Amino acid sequence: MNFRNLSYLLLMAAAAGSACFPHPFVMWFLIINLLTLVFYGVDKRAACNATSRVPEFTLLLLGFAGGWIGAIFGQQLFRHKTKKQPFRTWFAISVILNLLIVAGAGWLMRDLFL
Repeated sequence: MNFRNLSYLLLMAAAAGSACFPHPFVMWFLIINLLTLVFYGVDKRAACNATSRVPEFTLLLLGFAGGWIGAIFGQQLFRHKTKKQPFRTWFAISVILNLLIVAGAGWLMRDLFL
């Protein structure tokens, strides 16, 4: 199983797992950020050992899915992907898009919580 298939499987497991808790969105963000942090660590270790790497698209997808906080911690903790362009640009775009989607969803659902 390659990293991309594994990441999709873990994303589905995270979504299913977060749905089992009373606050699924909070649990989703906790799980996806932890998962993203782990993937950055795995990729850094693979880079140091010259073994099979986690594709950049997978790292960007995890960040876009809400794991960008874990990605930032992973970048700083493992000193990984901190200077590489165009990854940094795509990462920034994925964070902005994620924030816009979350803000838009919150704005559309505001009447449910008022």
